[in-house]
Amino acid sequence: MNTILLVCIGNICRSPVAEALLKRHFPEKAVHSAGIAAMVGRPAHATAQEIAQNHGLDLSGHRARQITEAMCAGADLILVMESDQQRELASRYPLARGKIRCLGETPGGSPFEVADPYQCPREAFEQAHAAIQRGVDNWAQRLRQIG
Repeated sequence: MNTILLVCIGNICRSPVAEALLKRHFPEKAVHSAGIAAMVGRPAHATAQEIAQNHGLDLSGHRARQITEAMCAGADLILVMESDQQRELASRYPLARGKIRCLGETPGGSPFEVADPYQCPREAFEQAHAAIQRGVDNWAQRLRQIG
């Protein structure tokens, strides 16, 4: 699992945070993010950037990208924030179906979704950041076990 793609809707709130957190765990891996309906070229949302910065992450260089078939084909693992996104990507890119998983999928635990904080109060961004952190930490542990 050397190429990992993190996906949300606009690629400005959740997936950039997940990308940065996973890169911190695996600086040697190719970790990227994209959006299903990306706000192409836009930086990460200011509130997401601020919260990330409070956790030692720099999202200032992020620019939103639209997901493509080539991105899906090149990824070993695609992590989405919500089960609806998993279904959407599996429908759009059926050849990638087996490698599309939810960030909140936990072995032996209750799966969770990372709610979209876009156009919500700061508290929603803080909750999303905490959920993303939990999901990334879980996947990092799983990926280390795989090797």
